[in-house]
Amino acid sequence: MAAHPRPASAEARQALRDAMARLANGDQAALEEIYRATRVKLFGITLRILGDQKEAEDALQDVYINLWQRADRYDPERASPIAWLAAFARNRAIDRLRTGKVRGGAVPVEEAAPLPDEAPLADMLMVDAEQAAQIHKCLGALDDRTQGHIRAAFFDGHTYAQLAEGADVPLGTMKSWIRRGLQRLRACLEASDAA
Repeated sequence: MAAHPRPASAEARQALRDAMARLANGDQAALEEIYRATRVKLFGITLRILGDQKEAEDALQDVYINLWQRADRYDPERASPIAWLAAFARNRAIDRLRTGKVRGGAVPVEEAAPLPDEAPLADMLMVDAEQAAQIHKCLGALDDRTQGHIRAAFFDGHTYAQLAEGADVPLGTMKSWIRRGLQRLRACLEASDAA
């Protein structure tokens, strides 16, 4: 089943691809652009694995420091930028787990390894801090069921299949619920932008 095209998402993905290419060529401004576009998503991944805000922030800092040194290793033919960065963040968080210095709340290493690298529609989370606050406000306006599913997909990294199984509904139903919720979320965000 083909996904419906989302022009803003396609533009965000292309902008991120371009920034990754510029970073590989030593463009320092590109790193800031990548940071602004991906920090919310990548922080969610590191926090989920490490279970501690300070540890997650430290892991995220490691990600961007290492990205500056390794941007030339990114191959756009093999993965989208956000998928590659998500895997990179996941691996940095797992590395921190393996050192054994992470405080309580972290998942065991053997559970962290299979965590999903990319939540559904992950590119929609490429936002800055102000937009993130507005997203949380608009999420709060959704009904509890829809809000819970969207949070689980975007912030906890659950797949549609996992959510459908947990709710005991067909996969298509779960996709429809989340799609309608995202449409309401987008309408709320557009209304707040226009205000």
